[in-house]
Amino acid sequence: MQIRDIGLSALKGGPHTKRKNVLLEAYGPVGDRLFAVVDLANERVLKTVEHPLLLTCRARWEYEVLSVDIDGQQIAAKPEFNSQNVTLDYWGRAVGMQVVGGPWAQAFSRLLGKDVAVAQINAPGGVVYGDSVTIVTTSSLRRLADEAATTVDARRFRATFTIDTGDAAAQVEDSWAGRELDVGSARLLVGAGIPRCAVIDLEPDTGARGTNLLKTLARLSGSDMPFGVYAQVIRPGSVGCGDQVRLVPGN
Repeated sequence: MQIRDIGLSALKGGPHTKRKNVLLEAYGPVGDRLFAVVDLANERVLKTVEHPLLLTCRARWEYEVLSVDIDGQQIAAKPEFNSQNVTLDYWGRAVGMQVVGGPWAQAFSRLLGKDVAVAQINAPGGVVYGDSVTIVTTSSLRRLADEAATTVDARRFRATFTIDTGDAAAQVEDSWAGRELDVGSARLLVGAGIPRCAVIDLEPDTGARGTNLLKTLARLSGSDMPFGVYAQVIRPGSVGCGDQVRLVPGN
């Protein structure tokens, strides 16, 4: 097995950017989901499933500059920290964040049709739904494509790692639950399956709805509709595309 693709996003809800490599710290991938678009009036972090246009907003965080493509315009600046600390709701969980000043809020507000702001998460992993690392496999993607009778873009699942599992059976990753997995120089502890929502039916570049993958998953796997697995980092390290993936024996 080997790493086929690596993806992350500096902006919660934005499209994953393919990476050649990534550094995994104990809390998860470095540079992943550092910022979020927020609704201060209603004290909540915006969700992609409710605001699919977030998928059109590719973000990069480099050299302390946040660059976001918003409605065809690239907006780049250094965030202005004004000490406005807030606690917002994210799927029923309180998340500490700091509102940042800059040119993005006005552009996001125009795009989404409501007043929003941009905030930085105080602690890594604050706006991660489950564990910080997610995995899908080519075996499971292949089976889903066969069952749905359509091409399946792996980006719909927004995984940290897409693992090439060759001729292995679909859902082979489910059998890894509770086991350790070496990826590059890092080690992961594989957890439970990832429950899916309507985001997987959104076209990864435009946010348009247009597939029935969620219904296909419901038929294949039941009401929880899991696809892929969560994982925790138990040994930090670097991971690159093409790196070998190995189940640790004896655990």
